[in-house]
Amino acid sequence: QVLLSESGGGLVHPGGSLRLSCTTSRSIFGSYSMAWYRQAPEKQRELVAQISSGGRISYADSAKGRFTISRDNVKKTVYLQMNSLKPEDTAVYYCTAGQMYWGQGTQVTVSQ
Repeated sequence: QVLLSESGGGLVHPGGSLRLSCTTSRSIFGSYSMAWYRQAPEKQRELVAQISSGGRISYADSAKGRFTISRDNVKKTVYLQMNSLKPEDTAVYYCTAGQMYWGQGTQVTVSQ
């Protein structure tokens, strides 16, 4: 089992930035495609960004130009740098490995 641990969420003003991190202790991290999803209240979980084991990256339209996903296979960590945050980015953000394993989520709140 791959255990994922997210961190970096919090409360930020509109226009601010946060960097989310997702870490696992498993050595097979490098073989998984990693992704960040988010789920806002009363909405379905949606893909934000993903990065393959080979480094191929894709973003949801809502994240393009503002968010950056990256991974460090040595540290077994995937990051989501979020800039120019908007109130509509408010959600619980989840990290997933291959959509098979999920973290517990970290709350991001964008508000005045």
